[in-house]
Amino acid sequence: MEEGQLWRQYIIAGIANIAILTTGYSMGWTSPVNVILGNVTTSPLEDVVTIDEEAWIGSLLTLGAIFGPFIGGFAASSIGRKWGLMSCAIPLFIGWILIVTTYNVAMIYAGRIFWGLAVGMLFTISPMYCAEIATDDSRGALGSFLQMFITFGFLLVYSIGPFISYHAIAYVGIAIVAAFCIGFFFMPESPIYYLTKDNREAATECLAKIRGRSYEAVKSEIDKMEGEVQASLARTATIADVFRGSNFKAFYISSALVFFQQFSGINAVLFYMSTIFSAAGASLDASIATIIIGAVQVVASCITPLVVDRLGRRILLLISSCGTSVGLGLLGMYFILSDNKNPVVESIGFLPILALVVFIVTYCWGLGPLPWAVMSELFPIEVKAIAAPIATAFCWTLSFLITRFFTSVANAIGMGPTFLIFGVFCVCAFFFTLFLVPETKGKSFQEIQDMLAGKSSKSQKM
Repeated sequence: MEEGQLWRQYIIAGIANIAILTTGYSMGWTSPVNVILGNVTTSPLEDVVTIDEEAWIGSLLTLGAIFGPFIGGFAASSIGRKWGLMSCAIPLFIGWILIVTTYNVAMIYAGRIFWGLAVGMLFTISPMYCAEIATDDSRGALGSFLQMFITFGFLLVYSIGPFISYHAIAYVGIAIVAAFCIGFFFMPESPIYYLTKDNREAATECLAKIRGRSYEAVKSEIDKMEGEVQASLARTATIADVFRGSNFKAFYISSALVFFQQFSGINAVLFYMSTIFSAAGASLDASIATIIIGAVQVVASCITPLVVDRLGRRILLLISSCGTSVGLGLLGMYFILSDNKNPVVESIGFLPILALVVFIVTYCWGLGPLPWAVMSELFPIEVKAIAAPIATAFCWTLSFLITRFFTSVANAIGMGPTFLIFGVFCVCAFFFTLFLVPETKGKSFQEIQDMLAGKSSKSQKM
């Protein structure tokens, strides 16, 4: 049997996920830039931003991301996964141009909304593309690239943001988008997309390039893909189909996982990282502490692609939900002690950093990457373009609510109780995973559909 060059799929997925790196950079942009916008000497605006304006700047990206998945789903099915991903660069460039040329806060609002459209599109198309180019035993790893590249983006903006100007931060963002466009232009389309358009020749050519094998060597894999695609296309999907049978099971599992992902409080933590460290009165400078957390994110996110196809999705989700609840519990306890002027706080100044390290590490192992990887696996092909945007839009609706009202809730009830509430949701995520999330490790798309429908699959892995 011709072995080929299976490492190619990792290179292709890596280049595709440079676009995801730009989303991490855009999402983490608020952490250093809020400080810049709050200082009249460094801000490009005439006046410093108010607390309410800062909250809108943080949350409007997620508002744009609510609508992006529907554009992304349409693009993926009409012009293809590759060109759908390439088209995400349009709102990214528009957003950065608005940010660079801004002279009032409304232009920043508009830029953040355009970034959000791109984020919603990318979170819909990128997992779909990576799942469709991957072999069955590497699909989890490629699906985990999304979280890993987001953390690279966060670390980059955390590392350079406090030390360069407002405009220089934006120019770096533009350069990353340009690098993605140039690199991904030379990458192949998803073979499954070509099969949905009844173009077997182009699909075979794509798969041979992705696998580094000859046409003959990929024929059996193309035959299998074509059978799955034809079976799926024979069933025309509507929105109503998303809420029927095994499709609904896939939908509620995917929606619940992104619900728990967002209600872990991750985006509130990442968007307001510097604010949290300042509020905690941590002994380490807030910008340095933020860089440390960003580095921890990257290291932790690099672990998941290495182990997810060995350990499986469920075990990593269980470990992740346990670890995040512990981290949030420690963080909540620290703030409660601090608010009550407990003398022990002086001797545990390290606790906010330790708690956030535990939270971030375990989040990056499971709750961060795996909802997207699982979502890309659970839906059949004919339903995916309809269901995935709905679940993704649901995710970003939750993210908008959390980032918009996090500071208001924290001011009303305190940082401590707010983080404890997030911790309770992580405990709920543990039990949901334990009892309701199926294991998809090493299974083909057809085997996953059979499992969701309660059938015993006859297909055997070669």
